[in-house]
Amino acid sequence: MFKYQEDILSNEVKTVVEKYGNRRENLLRILQDLNDKYDYLSESIMQEVAKNLNISPSEVYGVATFYSFLKTKPKGKYVIRVCRTIVCDLHGKDKIINTIENELGIKVGETTKDGKFSLEYTNCMGMCNQGPAMLINNDIYYNLDPEKVVEIIEKYARGGDSNVDW
Repeated sequence: MFKYQEDILSNEVKTVVEKYGNRRENLLRILQDLNDKYDYLSESIMQEVAKNLNISPSEVYGVATFYSFLKTKPKGKYVIRVCRTIVCDLHGKDKIINTIENELGIKVGETTKDGKFSLEYTNCMGMCNQGPAMLINNDIYYNLDPEKVVEIIEKYARGGDSNVDW
């Protein structure tokens, strides 16, 4: 990274830290804000946050990797999160995962070559009575079967967001 870019990043992180206060208990809010601003939390961002809060970079990284909605590497335009709880397992989560993997040509934890889709697991989404469930960005889909999943993915592949009626 060039010195000029480092200075800009340092100033922007400092501004966000000042917004919430430079106390450790504000770490999550700071990371959420920076994640929204930059689309993911780079190593440089996490190091700047650690420096500004006077905590270790490993503590920042630990928080950033614990929460599935914080990204530590670039993700696709559409992030598909499939619930991995036992309830969704019992309702056929594996069929949903297999369908998505086959449809997109990626595995869990990967992003399509065109950068359009990323696939990952997430913890409970509160849809246990309507599983299996998945999120695409902030849109939730439930009572899924392989056919519905293909329709939903095709809609997003064509550029259509959240207008799928389920």
